[in-house]
Amino acid sequence: MPTPNMPSSVVQRSLRRLGDDIRIARKRRNLTMQVVADRALASRKTVARIENGDPGVNIGTYASVLHALGLLDRLTSLADPAQDALGTDLDIDALPQRVRPK
Repeated sequence: MPTPNMPSSVVQRSLRRLGDDIRIARKRRNLTMQVVADRALASRKTVARIENGDPGVNIGTYASVLHALGLLDRLTSLADPAQDALGTDLDIDALPQRVRPK
């Protein structure tokens, strides 16, 4: 069972994937971990933890690293209500069957 110190396997896989994607973005830009760490005001060790998908790293630090790589704009669209298909379906299901004038 997941705990605050050990998230579910789905969350762990997602964080590892995010870390891999961040590593690839850093390497594509030909940046060292130290350069990204300096730009993100973090330590090189923290950048390594992010690239390994460590769930203990603060989301603000993830955001700082994404900003250092020029990818922060993608973070702001993660929970965009306009992109929430399930939320839209739930809204539609909650509509009344009939609409009567007041």
